[in-house]
Amino acid sequence: MIPFSPPHIKQEAIDEVVDTLKSGWITTGPKTKLFETKLTEYCGNKKTLCVNSATFGLEIILRWFGVGEGDEVIIPAYTYTATANTVIHTGAKPVMVDINSDDFNINIDAVKKAITEKTKVIIPVDIAGLPACYDAINDLVESSEIKSKFIPANEIQKQLGHILVLSDAAHSLGATYKNKYTGTLADITVFSFHAVKNLTTAEGGAIALNLKEFDNDKIYSELNILSLHGQSKDALAKTKVGAWRYDVIDAGYKGNMTDIQASLGIVALKYYEIDNLPRRREIMMKYQQEFSKHDIFQLPIIENNEKKSSYHLYTLRIKNINERQRDEIIQAIFEQGVSVNVHFQPLPLLSAYKKRNYNIKDYPVAFDNYSREISLPVYQDLTNEQVNTIIETVIEATTKIIK
Repeated sequence: MIPFSPPHIKQEAIDEVVDTLKSGWITTGPKTKLFETKLTEYCGNKKTLCVNSATFGLEIILRWFGVGEGDEVIIPAYTYTATANTVIHTGAKPVMVDINSDDFNINIDAVKKAITEKTKVIIPVDIAGLPACYDAINDLVESSEIKSKFIPANEIQKQLGHILVLSDAAHSLGATYKNKYTGTLADITVFSFHAVKNLTTAEGGAIALNLKEFDNDKIYSELNILSLHGQSKDALAKTKVGAWRYDVIDAGYKGNMTDIQASLGIVALKYYEIDNLPRRREIMMKYQQEFSKHDIFQLPIIENNEKKSSYHLYTLRIKNINERQRDEIIQAIFEQGVSVNVHFQPLPLLSAYKKRNYNIKDYPVAFDNYSREISLPVYQDLTNEQVNTIIETVIEATTKIIK
């Protein structure tokens, strides 16, 4: 069986983890701080805080910004549940909007129509690693028409002066939009380093701060405290002579990254542009080349004049089929020893959101894209022979089902 997305772990990364284990410092410490610095250098944003997951990263930003009951946060209907769950946890309402028919990302016109005086945050999601249209989103929230609807509820919101653009870039580390790296495209960006991501720390994530209106170093310190139960000093700071005493400034949360995780990230980032992204691109371009020979396939956007994907997912769609046929094709592919997936089930299809009165009929593009989509394996250790097997299997299974 060709697996869908196994992690790539170099021996150098294993050695780095062993070094951490032997160092006596395994929780948040010097390697986490080093990883934060290297991520900031790579992306080009102002400051980065590493955390235990992208989910925590999204939620802590919503809470820092003061999002709560009575507020609204605009998200795409087509995303993983974490995007919406974090909003619900704050007591705010996720306002779901439809997506584009070409690239799976949030539809700007739908966003504009959904903005009300209750809107505090917009969370674009870079599905499959392709950035959303951030210029259009940023221009929208900065427009006088939309600014006039923004009612700040605290000093942080007042200082920002507009709806916060919080990028869910769980898929898009290393992607670019108009030659700018993800991490610099929104007010704040959140990355995921989960086991299936391009760059993995097993579990983990990062918050990339890029706020023009704030001292980002100060915000980093505030978020660092919030992510450690509101404690005024982290464990590393307390190791200094006589620095044992601390305060708890607020009832914070537990979301810090450990040095064990950071060890994996430091090595993975070192090779990210050298062999990870190039190999992923090579696989996707082979897919594009071969599937373009068949009119039955709708190819994903991998890169164009403005955008370059992080090559995280290859989201192939099949023309003129329904959900049942798509599922039959997936079954036929699995039976031939190839693992595939679907990214994602639109949120209104899931029980948690159905019972909150979201209806998939309100998101026709999201459902259409989902009903025809199959995600194919893309990872560094996939061999050329396996890539050819995947292509042949997908073509055979598809033509068999829809003949």
